[in-house]
Amino acid sequence: MQRQETPLLNRINAPSDLKSLSDVELSALTHELRSDVVEAVAQTGGHLGSSLGVVELTVALHAVFDTPRDKLIWDVGHQCYPHKVLTGRRDRMSTLRQEGGISGFTKRAESEFDPFGAAHSSTSISAALGFTIARDMGEPTGDAIAIIGDGSISAGMAYEALNNAGAEGRRMFVILNDNEMSIAPPVGAMSKYLSTLYASPAGDLHKMAEGFEAALPGPLRDHARRARQLVTGIVGEQSTMFENLGFQYIGPIDGHDMDQLLPVLRSARTRATGPVLIHCCTVKGKGYAPAEQSPDKYHGVAKFDVASGQQNKKRPNAPSYTKVFGETLAKMADQDSKIIGITAAMPSGTGMDIFAQSHPKRMFDVGIAEQHGVTFAAGAAAGGLKPFCAIYSSFLQRGYDQIVHDVALQNLPVRFAIDRAGLVGADGPTHAGAFDVGYLSALPNMTVMAAADEAELVHMVATAVAYNDGPIAFRYPRGEGSGIVMPKQGEVLEIGKGRILKQGSDVAILSFGAHLGEVATAIDYMESVGVSVTLADARFAKPLDTALIRQLAKNHKALITIEQGAQGGFGAMVLHELANTGQLDGRLAVRTMTLPDRFIDQAAPDAMYADAGLTAIDISATALEAAGIDYQKSKEGV
Repeated sequence: MQRQETPLLNRINAPSDLKSLSDVELSALTHELRSDVVEAVAQTGGHLGSSLGVVELTVALHAVFDTPRDKLIWDVGHQCYPHKVLTGRRDRMSTLRQEGGISGFTKRAESEFDPFGAAHSSTSISAALGFTIARDMGEPTGDAIAIIGDGSISAGMAYEALNNAGAEGRRMFVILNDNEMSIAPPVGAMSKYLSTLYASPAGDLHKMAEGFEAALPGPLRDHARRARQLVTGIVGEQSTMFENLGFQYIGPIDGHDMDQLLPVLRSARTRATGPVLIHCCTVKGKGYAPAEQSPDKYHGVAKFDVASGQQNKKRPNAPSYTKVFGETLAKMADQDSKIIGITAAMPSGTGMDIFAQSHPKRMFDVGIAEQHGVTFAAGAAAGGLKPFCAIYSSFLQRGYDQIVHDVALQNLPVRFAIDRAGLVGADGPTHAGAFDVGYLSALPNMTVMAAADEAELVHMVATAVAYNDGPIAFRYPRGEGSGIVMPKQGEVLEIGKGRILKQGSDVAILSFGAHLGEVATAIDYMESVGVSVTLADARFAKPLDTALIRQLAKNHKALITIEQGAQGGFGAMVLHELANTGQLDGRLAVRTMTLPDRFIDQAAPDAMYADAGLTAIDISATALEAAGIDYQKSKEGV
């Protein structure tokens, strides 16, 4: 892709500046904007393919609607980079997803042009309806426009919102960004017909849409029929699902053709009286060859060279936790035909793609439908199978009622493989796995584990396979492991039993999960100043190893718990145990080290944990203070 000069883009400081451009200039601007986005993401990494797919749509929406009074609500928000460039953040794009920089998603605190923050899918239509109600009740807001992808609109929450919005019958807009189907008509043909059809601002939008298919020549009419089948699932259906829900359906249109986008959006804005859905077909990675040719359309990329598309990916020193999980589960499934894998639109992100390679008929991707995925797993478990439900920690939150009602209450042996536990880096607080320990440990019948390293993860997969007495969950972080020597096969762990890794006498540190390496560094420092430290790996948050806790409490001056999770998790469970058994007697100093009670913005994971106060230095200072040792004096004595 040749770098473009940006004479038009240089004139755009806010969307209002687009109003002075002609349609020809708006079309030219899209080429400059696409080049600008590629150049920016090459420096930072990020969600490139989805953003390139909506360049024309972004320009057209801002040119036609009156933002920020009119509310553009981007579903998920990872396609918002062109939007950020046009809304006064172009000079900060080099800080995208970086510490102290702008978010990779929409964020209310960042700009008035981001009316609703998002990083999880399928929320936009619900939010748009909320803005619509606010407008109709006299609040100073204009039209609400939700831009949602074909993957996100398949989720249950989006259907619920469509049903509610259709029943309300209020004026609002939903743009279906369909990048699974492309329209390739003869050059200019569709533009010519649409220009004729939508040129006049007068008339009824319903009649205009009704005449849409009839006005198209044969080949284009076939495309329209296929599009209708896409959204209805029924061959020959004369009305779309959206129309049955109460929406006026317009489309499909080519989302990369400004000669189609502009007249359609202008006419819809002028004529709409109720809810309207405009079906735009786009291509992920559009206009940048390496992205268009990539299997994942450059959904998420590291920094890269613009000319070649070559990504600057760091060579890992150890296999990732995700890979270890996928390979271990696949290996165990070779021996156990009851094992099945379930994920919610994240097969590669969870390692389930590895499982699928060897067991394709036993892997089920349910799409963006975590609620369904959890209950599907519950049904499979009730039917005698061993389902492994592999979902990111922050996404599993979306299926919590199903975990409570359909799994825990019925004591069904669903295995939850929880990826992205802890802080995750550039994706920031929306993807942080901070809360799963607390929300799972609160449930009766649930067993909760956390892997201290990749070898422990292998053992926990084996433990989950063998466990049939109820639901069991194990959490592990994003990224590469510690490089530890891997076991040839997993060992089935005794439920509710931790391990002592190092015996000392002054301070006991009880670690839960993958912060063990940082704890070991802290212990090296404490021992250098003459403090004797016991290191224990809890392995289980529920059930707790009460004998281990009693031993640590009895034989040490101070007990420190450490976890990569929020307050109310493992440390709280330990405090409950100590309090309820009378072990908080004033002799023992107890400290719980958790993530703080706030959301932590994006940065490198190490920097995020530093912000959270969970570095080796923080651990040392906390442990020494609890033991009554002056940290500053001990530091000076080294």
